[in-house]
Amino acid sequence: MNSKNPQNPTLRTSILKSSCFFSILLVVIAVFISFIIPQTNYIKTQYLNSTISPLLSRISRVLGFNRAIILNPSEPATESPNLLSNHCLLWMAPFLSGGGYCSEAWSYILALNQYSKTTNLRLSIWQHGDSDNLQFWEGLPLEMRKLASELYQTQCRPKESIVICHSEPGAWNPPLFQTTPCPPPNSRFAIGRTMFETDRVNPEHVKRCNAMDMVWVPTEFHVSTFTKSGVDPSKLVKVVQAIDTEFFDPIKYTPLDIPSLGNLILGASSTGSNSRNPFVFLSVFKWEYRKGWDVLLQSYLKEFDSSDQVVLYLLTNPYHSDTNFGNKILEFIHDSKLEKPINGWASVYVIDSHIAQVDFPRLYKAADAFILPSRGEGWGRPIVEAMAMSLPVIATNWSGPTEYLTKVNSYPLSVDRMSEVINGPFKGHLWAEPSVHNLMFLMRHVMSNPEEAKSKGEKARQDMMDKFSPKIVANIVSNQIQRILDKMV
Repeated sequence: MNSKNPQNPTLRTSILKSSCFFSILLVVIAVFISFIIPQTNYIKTQYLNSTISPLLSRISRVLGFNRAIILNPSEPATESPNLLSNHCLLWMAPFLSGGGYCSEAWSYILALNQYSKTTNLRLSIWQHGDSDNLQFWEGLPLEMRKLASELYQTQCRPKESIVICHSEPGAWNPPLFQTTPCPPPNSRFAIGRTMFETDRVNPEHVKRCNAMDMVWVPTEFHVSTFTKSGVDPSKLVKVVQAIDTEFFDPIKYTPLDIPSLGNLILGASSTGSNSRNPFVFLSVFKWEYRKGWDVLLQSYLKEFDSSDQVVLYLLTNPYHSDTNFGNKILEFIHDSKLEKPINGWASVYVIDSHIAQVDFPRLYKAADAFILPSRGEGWGRPIVEAMAMSLPVIATNWSGPTEYLTKVNSYPLSVDRMSEVINGPFKGHLWAEPSVHNLMFLMRHVMSNPEEAKSKGEKARQDMMDKFSPKIVANIVSNQIQRILDKMV
């Protein structure tokens, strides 16, 4: 700076205020425009990415936020009100992506934010492990979006940080695909949070697990399969998932109008003026073979016909496939040589439109029973959501769900045999083949015994509150973190 012409401090303050004001104003204008331009997801995503993201980066620089210190720990960083000398818990997960790891990560963050007992620890989050999903972000409750912004702005120095890499091990540093490296270099303590849906962990992932200081898994099933696969048992800790039993509370909601959202694939419409209210089965899953949609369709279409006053709703989305689910179902029926009943097919609807997170309790409220005959689950988040909503649940009695399914709180679906995974990254692993005949029996039994089913649903909700509520899981996580902090002192 030229000493003969020093910069006026008042002028600098004015420039800073103006820059901040106009940056915020541009963001507001950009958001407003995003609601009046054509509302396709592609256009909105491209527009927001190209317009708002650079402006938010500019505002971050003006206000002093510097996330670069996470990825470039060698660079000096200026102190800020959110950068203190005490320890930091940096939770890196696909917070903006939707899906299993995303919802699980949010369950921990919300629990810790409300109930954590570890007062000498700051909490920060960072997107990692998957791409952003604009629809998912827009569907989050406003309070969650505000919390995300607050925690994102909390800075963590790696040397002060306990880092949780909440993703599949292929995303851990060095990642096997493009994502934010986790853990960042020079992190004080690194925890991998992961799970698998088969009977083992592949050798590359075993190596990555053993490179972590600790590995958190959600169930005893995973402690066993990870240990048998070669993961150091001294690194393994069971940390169950949280289910927000206050959010998923059946007394708070009215049913969602799911007939208006579904596409009728088979059978007659369930909304005709002469039809009674049918018994509603609901299943929620990604369209992949592991989820057992073929087992579900085969069992349902063999057990019921149009005279049974029953309907099956499938809320699904593509998984490395197209979205023509109706054709896939018709092709499956043809290839399976299922014979059309004399009275006609029982009704099947597909819901492939996006349902916002805030509406999921109303979705479950619209059903009479929930079914997921999966071949393997890490945890089975839709299952516990349905249980928290007091729904009777039919789910495969193998893998992750064995942590919470009992004969008192649900209808555990038996397994006929184990089968080999024939393609994909888990090729050669084993997973379960749920029993078609047992599923047929259980669906008919649930429909025919409403009082028993209601009792199981009520017990399911009570178990979710007693064992997996945010307060309970926050205590579990806080205790684990405190043990680590005690060793770090």
